[in-house]
Amino acid sequence: MTSAPRLRRESAEETATSIPRHLRYTWDHQWLVVDEGNATVGITAFAAKALGDVVDLRLPAVGSWVEAGDNCGHIESRTAVSGLYAPASGRVLEVNPVLAGDPGVVKAAPYTGGWLFRLRVENITGALTPEAYAAHCAHTQGDRR
Repeated sequence: MTSAPRLRRESAEETATSIPRHLRYTWDHQWLVVDEGNATVGITAFAAKALGDVVDLRLPAVGSWVEAGDNCGHIESRTAVSGLYAPASGRVLEVNPVLAGDPGVVKAAPYTGGWLFRLRVENITGALTPEAYAAHCAHTQGDRR
């Protein structure tokens, strides 16, 4: 078993509408943070809010290989099922054990306790900066500022 990921606590400024600056993002509204070659992956507050109440998760199996951009699971809410895409290529080290008993943590704490899985990163392509991700969210919501 690997050690727990080193995630910062959410501050008052990192609410459902803010974008934490220490993370990198994907077009598919996922975040990742890399520490010593291992990435912790989750969905953004933007995605969590759009999904609503999360009722089921299918995460990649520990030990499996995921390829950046490929579907590696799904997140199911009361109203929709959304694909989960690997934000980087690598071997899955761990899945968040808390989510098996309470998938709603994904929505309640998307940047902390609701992380999805960890992987040993071999390749990251196309990760967005917080500024680029903010622009993507604004465009997605129709805000063309």
